[in-house]
Amino acid sequence: MLFVLGLVPLLGWAVVLIGFPVMVAGMVLGCHALAEGKPLRIEHLFAGLKVHAGNLSLVGVFYLLGGLIAGFVSVVVGGGALLTGYILGALAGLGMGLVSGVVLGSVVFSVLWVLLITALWFAAPLVVLRNTPPLDAMKLSLSACFSNIGAFIVLGVLIYVLIWVAMIPAGLGVLVLIPVLAGTLYASYQDVFGDAPVLPPAVTHTAE
Repeated sequence: MLFVLGLVPLLGWAVVLIGFPVMVAGMVLGCHALAEGKPLRIEHLFAGLKVHAGNLSLVGVFYLLGGLIAGFVSVVVGGGALLTGYILGALAGLGMGLVSGVVLGSVVFSVLWVLLITALWFAAPLVVLRNTPPLDAMKLSLSACFSNIGAFIVLGVLIYVLIWVAMIPAGLGVLVLIPVLAGTLYASYQDVFGDAPVLPPAVTHTAE
């Protein structure tokens, strides 16, 4: 659904970024239902539209603004390096400025994007499961990710590899990867914030 929305001219990409936390919240609520021993239902996918839709959309707006700011800053930094090469005057200086500008701009954008992703990671669960205000949820998410930096580096590398693997069979692996990531998000949320058991208690049988 997000892919189809992204095809809408001009504003489609913005709608996708704003609607992304809403869709994630629905999957989180589905995982939460399973953790409590309740059945998973198709309406869980749209539960984010019924529970805190406004706050979840605000998380998406902050995500969108953060991405725009990251892009703007990286362009300014990269352009500054290019301008330095231009001021040097020589062709070699201009070429060096161009290369360093692209590299520096890419590094700055990557760093800012990672910060944005860590701020987004726990934001939707915090909004729907703890009723946390959007900006506070993103701050808590950022703090939690950096408090568990080792685990999240490993998780980030695994997700990166799995995304590429999922794209191999004409992108069909994404249909498997998305629910896996939803479960990963919910499990990591419970590990960090500990609201409820990740899995329902095991059923024990006594011998008669």
